[in-house]
Parts: sequence; C-alpha cells; structure tokens
Amino acid sequence: MAKSNNNVAMFLNLVLMISFLLIINMAESKLFPSGFIEHGKAKELTPTCVSIYGQQEGDTCFSITQAFNLTLDFFLQINPNLNCDSIFVGEWLCVDGFLS
Repeated sequence: MAKSNNNVAMFLNLVLMISFLLIINMAESKLFPSGFIEHGKAKELTPTCVSIYGQQEGDTCFSITQAFNLTLDFFLQINPNLNCDSIFVGEWLCVDGFLS
C-alpha cells in the first residue's frame, strides 16, 4: 500500500514539473515573440521577400493569406509595415519569403 502511494506521489510530482516547465516556456515566448536571444538582447528577425502580389479590389489580408496558403501571423511578419485596415488596390504585398 505504501509503495502504491509512493508511485502516485512520484507521478504527480512529474506532472507538476512538466506543467511548470510548459508555463515557463509559454511566458518566455510571449516576452520575445519576434526574435531570439543573442547575448542577453532580443534580436529582431529581418523579413526577406521572395514573391510579391499586387492587391486587387476586394482583397483583404485574410483572403490573401487563404489564397496563398499562409498563416496571418507569418503574412504580417513578412509584411511588417502593413496595416490590414488600409490596404489599397495596387499595393505590393509579400506572399512568399523568410525571416533571418
């Protein structure tokens, strides 16, 4: 009986430790969402565009991300100065690229 209680206690300790580590990981990712840490400072990632698209009438940020199979987060990262509320016809938008 005591051995069973000991196993349960060890299992609960393991679950608590994993939960604690996940919470720390989530908190750190919110502190430094746009880059990584280099020598104690957050380094900004620079977007590089590979392919562009000329915005057409009726396009929205959401419709463009759907058409090019992008996540909204990635689309906004490769178009860092884009304001989705004020895109205009003929505006050039990056639809393929990477961050470095």
